[in-house]
Amino acid sequence: QVQLVESGGGLVQAGDSLRLSCEGSARTFRMNGVAWFRQGPGKEREFVATLHWTGGTTYADSVKGRFTASRDNAKYTAYLQMNSLKPEDTAVYRCAAGSVGTNWRSYPYWGQGTQVTVSS
Repeated sequence: QVQLVESGGGLVQAGDSLRLSCEGSARTFRMNGVAWFRQGPGKEREFVATLHWTGGTTYADSVKGRFTASRDNAKYTAYLQMNSLKPEDTAVYRCAAGSVGTNWRSYPYWGQGTQVTVSS
């Protein structure tokens, strides 16, 4: 069951930017942490960023300084601004809600994912 809806993915060139959105609801977002994960071709699902309800953020080392996670609690929407994209950022990006931390197994709410493809 899909509780979150992502959008904003696409095909871009290395160095370009994209902004992903993740729309939830009061049930999935209120007082909950929100996170972004990704899974590249042939790779395990990996943590990208997480946002606490109060706004605190944590990033994977691979995206630190390039990606910025934010959220608009009034709209129950989270964002992932991705700058200076690299081919290795190519993956299906999924947002998750309902927990905190970097372990995807702890999040009960998920979106269906949006494809990001970065060409060299």
